Amino acid sequence: MKTEEKILGDRNQVNFVKPTSIVRQIWGKGDTILFIFAGAAAEFALNKAVDWLYFKGKLPADPLGRLFSTVSYARQIVFADKTSALKAIDAINAIHANIEDARRQKIPDWAYRDVLFMLIDYSIRAFETMERQLNISEKEEVFDVFNRVGKRMRITGLPDNYSEWTQMRKGHLQHDLKYSDFTKDLYLQYRRHLGAVRYFLLLETQNLICPEEVRTFLGFSTRSALNPLLWIYKLSRYVGLDKVLKAIILPKKYKKEIRSLDVFTG
Repeated sequence: MKTEEKILGDRNQVNFVKPTSIVRQIWGKGDTILFIFAGAAAEFALNKAVDWLYFKGKLPADPLGRLFSTVSYARQIVFADKTSALKAIDAINAIHANIEDARRQKIPDWAYRDVLFMLIDYSIRAFETMERQLNISEKEEVFDVFNRVGKRMRITGLPDNYSEWTQMRKGHLQHDLKYSDFTKDLYLQYRRHLGAVRYFLLLETQNLICPEEVRTFLGFSTRSALNPLLWIYKLSRYVGLDKVLKAIILPKKYKKEIRSLDVFTG
């Protein structure tokens, strides 16, 4: 038994995220990934530092393309060996450094923290919406993984534990969001790239998953139209129809990326 534990421990040492981690379950399923980015798309649009996303114009020019690009980096961190994961984090840092050099201005640390906090929060919210409630140790594990990402990125002022993060997250939602011209324009881009039906689904997904503060800024109703349909979609996964539904929901040009979303097998 001790030998087996030692072997498993050795394996875990070479991974940035343990093979048995709940984070791999969350980021290995297309459903939860799409919910994570639906929520983040809402909050990005409201963040007071959203102007940074407009500096080179890549996000408004191709929101879905940027989503799948971000998924690619996240997958390298969550599923690759530790060395590759650290290289992926360093690559993200280098991209941000290039943008800062081009703009001759530093992205504020609070904006970095905001994005990191989004990934923690929406990872939890998405899994709980599509699968089950997480226990406190699983939530702490989600926090730990992304907090280690933040430390590797040399982000300052990070919380020390999950409990401290929950308080900081509340402060972010109260102080770092506003509805601006960037918000309005970004939602126009979402609608232009998605079309009316997919845009409606995006809005209702955001209404379903986002915190109250975000929903209030965006003028959402108190109940998402997806609530009564969610159980039908969950049922579709057991008969293999979920991949068909995802292919219908997302544009055909991203067919290959859509197929690659589901990588978790147990």
